[in-house]
Formats: sequence, C-alpha cells, structure tokens
Amino acid sequence: HKTDFAAACCAVKLGLRLKRNDVLTFFGSDFMYKMKLYVVSFVLLSIFNQSLAIWCYQCTAATPGCVEFNWRAMGYLGNPCPDAEDICVKLIERKGAQEVITRDCLSNFRAFRTDIPADTYEGCRPAAKDVNLANYVNNSIKELDVKRDWYDETTWCFCFLDHRCNGASVAGASMALLMLYGMLVFSRLLF
Repeated sequence: HKTDFAAACCAVKLGLRLKRNDVLTFFGSDFMYKMKLYVVSFVLLSIFNQSLAIWCYQCTAATPGCVEFNWRAMGYLGNPCPDAEDICVKLIERKGAQEVITRDCLSNFRAFRTDIPADTYEGCRPAAKDVNLANYVNNSIKELDVKRDWYDETTWCFCFLDHRCNGASVAGASMALLMLYGMLVFSRLLF
C-alpha cells in the first residue's frame, strides 16, 4: 500500500489525472464508505441532539397572552433553551395590585438575576435575598432599583417535567446514545 500511496502522491505533484480505482486501491472502497456513513451518522445525531433541548415560552408581561395562560393568543411554540441542563421558569413579581410575569429559561435569568432560589426543583419558591447586592452603592434614584427591593413579593416557579411547562426528560440523551449504538451495530453487520 505504501508504493500505491507514493505513486499517487507523485502523480498528483506532476499534475497527472488519477483514476478512481487508483485512489480506492490505497484507501479501500470499504474505508471510504464507512467514513461517509460515520460522517452522515454524526451529522444526523447532532441535529437530533439539538431537537432534544427543552422548549420554554419566552415572554414578558408586555407580550399578549403571557400574563394569562393563553398560549393561543401568542401564536408560537416557544424556543429551545441554550443550556443542556436547563429548566423553564415563570417569574412572578408583585407590587400591590400590579403583577409582572416573565417566562424564560433558567440559564437566561442566571446572567443578571441574583435572587434565584437555591432549590430549583419543580414548584414555586420565594426569591432569595442577596444581602451583598448594592452594598457599596449610594444611589438616590429609587427607580433604578439597584437593591431589587421595589417589588413586595417575588416568586420563582420552576418546571422541567414537560416541554413548555417547561422541561425535557433525561430519556432524550439516552435515546441518542441508543441510536448511535444501533448505527454502530448495523455498520458492523454490513461490513
């Protein structure tokens, strides 16, 4: 095989045309077919893995249908969450009679919220109090709400046992591994 490869390299350097059989002699027809099969399998599994991401509704109180549970008014099915271990969140903030509801993925809240409860399992919990938040800030503009104490009550509701409630099961990852194993066994039977 080394002489075939050396001859093929010299032919390429000299600008000679190679026949398909010359290249297949070096690589082997089975080798190229297997490589194509593995590349296609990898691409399909990557696409399948992206479809296993949890889907959550992402909206604020300004979006029609977000405050009341009326998803038909919204007209969309939500968005996939970016993090693999993500869960869906409904954040309820109340000040007197005013209620602001925000729905999103937990990973999107972690970037800017420090009052996320430590226990993020299924259910609703009051917000955590961050005593270090704005400790060294002397700000007289109360509308900026640097201490996050404007709302009287903040409640975090987490759910991950169903899509758009919002959650994907762990069975999705095991399903992808099972498909990969099946493809490998199938390719072994063919060759």
